[in-house]
Amino acid sequence: MSPTSSPDPHAPRVRRTHGVFAISVAADMVRMEVQNLRVYERRGLLTPDRTSGGTRLYSQADIEVLHRIRELLAEGLNIAGIARVLELEAEVERLRGELARSDDARTGNARPDR
Repeated sequence: MSPTSSPDPHAPRVRRTHGVFAISVAADMVRMEVQNLRVYERRGLLTPDRTSGGTRLYSQADIEVLHRIRELLAEGLNIAGIARVLELEAEVERLRGELARSDDARTGNARPDR
């Protein structure tokens, strides 16, 4: 595709949550050691996709979580604290979506689920 051409409308779109980055690439993207990513997975901070052979594949959403982990580490939080913050942030996001759907139902504006 040339720089001026538009994307192929028939090309498959990669979902933001679909794992595409190998662990080494993901680690480079967030400037972390590969071993740290394995630790964060073991501790339940994120769950990358796996190939049938067991290779981890990180999505764009996983990369965003890893950036957030870096920020929280820089603030001095330990792994347990980071897990709790991520849990609470996910709950806030869930509640925002629920509130938006409730407001839309009340006002008659239908929105597709996010």
